[in-house]
Amino acid sequence: MKRMIVCWMQAALFSLILLVGSASCSTDDPILTQPEPEQTVPPVNPDEPDGSDNLDEPGNNDDNNPDDNNPMSNNLKISIGSSSFNATLEDNATVTAFKALLPMTVSMSEMNGNEKYYYLQGSLPTASSNPGTIRTGDLMLYGSSCVVLFYETFSTSYSYTRLGRVDNPSGLASALGSGNVTVTFELQ
Repeated sequence: MKRMIVCWMQAALFSLILLVGSASCSTDDPILTQPEPEQTVPPVNPDEPDGSDNLDEPGNNDDNNPDDNNPMSNNLKISIGSSSFNATLEDNATVTAFKALLPMTVSMSEMNGNEKYYYLQGSLPTASSNPGTIRTGDLMLYGSSCVVLFYETFSTSYSYTRLGRVDNPSGLASALGSGNVTVTFELQ
C-alpha cells in the first residue's frame, strides 16, 4: 500500500511538471527567443548628473540647449545610417518611460520581413491591445521590453502597446534593409 501511494505521488508530480512546462511556452509567440541586449540601458534620473562624458549612453547630451531631449517633447528622430525619419510619440505612461531612456543607439534584429526589434534591458509599463492592422512606420512595444519598428503594413492577431508612428514612412523599408541594423532614437 505504501509503495502504491509513493508511485501515485510520483506520477502526480511528473504530471504537474509536464503541465507547467507545456503551459509556459506557446508556439504562436511572434518572437521565440530573447537575445542578450547589446547595450545596457541604465535607469536615468535627469535630476542627478551621472559624471559620464560618454555621449553614446542613454540620456547623455553634449549640448546645453534646454530644448534638446526635452522629456515633454513627443517628437522623435529615428536615424538609420544616413537616413533619418521624424516620428510622433503617443502620450502614455509607456512613452514617458521610453523617453527616459533616450537618446539610445541599438542594433535591431530582423523579423518576418516586416519589422525590426530590440529588447530593452528592463521593462516598461504596458497597455497592450490588438491594433488589427500594423501600418508601415508603427513603433510599438511587444510585451514589456521589446521595441518594434514596422516597415510593412499587414494584419495581426498580436497585441502591442503603441509608442508612436513615423510621420512619413516613405523610404523606411529601404533604409532598414533586410538584415540587422543600427538605429538611433532621440527626442527632437
